[in-house]
Amino acid sequence: MNTGDTAFILIATALVMLMTPGLALFYGGMVRSKNVLSTILQSFICLGIISIIWVFYGYSLAFGPDLGGFIGNLDWAGLKGVGLDAGPYSETIPHLLFCAFQLMFAVITPALITGTFAERIKFTAFLLFAVLWSTLVYLPVCHWVWGGGWMGGHGVLDFAGGTVIHINSGAAALVAALMFGKRKGWGKESFHPHNLSMTVLGAGILWFGWFGFNAGSALAANGIAVNAFFTTQVASGAALLSWLIAEWLVQGKPTTLGAASGAIAGLVAITPGAGFVGPLSAVIIGLVAGALCYLAVLAKGKLGYDDSLDVVGVHGVGGLWGALATGLFASTAVNPGGANGLFFGNPHQLGTQAMDALVTIVYSMVVTFIILKVIDALVGLRVTTEEEEQGLDVTQHSEIGYSL
Repeated sequence: MNTGDTAFILIATALVMLMTPGLALFYGGMVRSKNVLSTILQSFICLGIISIIWVFYGYSLAFGPDLGGFIGNLDWAGLKGVGLDAGPYSETIPHLLFCAFQLMFAVITPALITGTFAERIKFTAFLLFAVLWSTLVYLPVCHWVWGGGWMGGHGVLDFAGGTVIHINSGAAALVAALMFGKRKGWGKESFHPHNLSMTVLGAGILWFGWFGFNAGSALAANGIAVNAFFTTQVASGAALLSWLIAEWLVQGKPTTLGAASGAIAGLVAITPGAGFVGPLSAVIIGLVAGALCYLAVLAKGKLGYDDSLDVVGVHGVGGLWGALATGLFASTAVNPGGANGLFFGNPHQLGTQAMDALVTIVYSMVVTFIILKVIDALVGLRVTTEEEEQGLDVTQHSEIGYSL
């Protein structure tokens, strides 16, 4: 046990927890004012739902002793045996602290998906979705990569969640956008964000929390954590600039929303490689991510699907680029416990990253489709047209965001 590592991961865990309220503000500012509270609540309530799941069975299925490479067993259900001594995932911090740190990742992942069906989902449908998707999609994929499952076993590199969190949620978001259909008036009426100040504040909180997300994934206050901290900063800064430049060239003006979105795109893209790539590689990853995700967001209009808050373009595309970029730029000179990527003499790593990303996309899309079909049959997915026009704040929660 190491008190320095324990203190560091306690702080990192708190930072990652703060990301979910930050996401709530980021998304809340991007919707119309009649849906601000419902959008915020969809993220915020995940702090409650997933915490309970994690205690009773979630942590055990994600990180418990392996069953066939697919899922953990229930030996740790109810956190039996998960205490204050060191556990199997770190020799220097309490097992319960590792459990708490991973809980915060599990909380924010379904919250990310809420951006795709914002302004049109029934609250009861979302509650069911959060439980079912976390159980049937997040927990298995998490186990595959980090919990002793088959992906980790054959060498995939995912330092802090590019595959587990961003590709996984982005693939689910695409299915959800297609199944929910377009918002009433989409493409004909204005859907501009109602409060960009709130969105930028949320982006800033996310950026701040992301240092816990990425640096904390080293699970120790060491050089790898320092590298992850620094690569997180420079990749996000580079992506912010490249998104703005691309936007300026295409639309004629840079925007505040573009700056916030670009920063998040860079954070997403560096997540899988933060502890495996060096600073110069991180800058390149960020520069590509900003422009690439901007073009992906533009493409949704051409492709005709309504992903309300650009989850697919930012998290799906950004996460996929980050996973592949890790297969290009990873270096054992940065992290001896990792592997070299294509540019450092190991083309096999790029193939591994691509294959595992593809499997995650297919699994997430198929199971998400089934989950949404079941929920639709049980309670229905969408609010009525009249409820959508009134806004979800009033119709789902009997509240209004602003009294002016």
